[in-house]
Amino acid sequence: MVERIQRWTYSSGWRAVFVGSLLLTQEQSGMAKDLLAPKEQEITEIGSTASPSFDDQEKGVPQSLFTWIKMAKGFDVEWDTFGRKGWYTQDPRLKPIDPGSVFTPEIPAIYIVFEVAPLEDPAQFAVQWYLEESRGQTTEHPLGKDVLEVPGHERFGYLELKRSGERWEVGTYLAKVYITPLGQQPFHAVNQVGTMRFTVEELVPDSPSSQNWIK
Repeated sequence: MVERIQRWTYSSGWRAVFVGSLLLTQEQSGMAKDLLAPKEQEITEIGSTASPSFDDQEKGVPQSLFTWIKMAKGFDVEWDTFGRKGWYTQDPRLKPIDPGSVFTPEIPAIYIVFEVAPLEDPAQFAVQWYLEESRGQTTEHPLGKDVLEVPGHERFGYLELKRSGERWEVGTYLAKVYITPLGQQPFHAVNQVGTMRFTVEELVPDSPSSQNWIK
């Protein structure tokens, strides 16, 4: 009788250790999966996900993490000073050149220039753009991508949308903007913070009849 009790005790003890080890392994496996960066994914749920548009902005009203964000033909770099010529702070300011949403096919690149609140940790800002075939419907794959790593405590940055050929195709484009922690997958649907639209069209010169002639 004593021998049976000892065998049962040993058997039950080993079974408990095995079950406990299995549960611990599963828990650790689940934690490891959570630590992995999500893979690139456009859709995370059934149906479409709508992101806020950055096209129409009100002065003094932040857009997501952006103090302001604009499309432009280029940008200038300006420096804050301590009030004395030549005494500069470490953080340059970016000023958009010819901001707008309409561009010509010959432009080499279109820039998204922005300002954010000073970041405590480094972050990635990213964009990918599509040609709209009809309102709300875009090409399946992006025409291009750009990623910018912004160090902590920086305020300004820009993203560059380069043309893929000799000219931009005439039409309307949709740019999707993303913000992610440094080291994470930048182009994941959960990291998309907004969209911007821009148009590429041929430059039509003014006709003589539309000008005001001085006699």
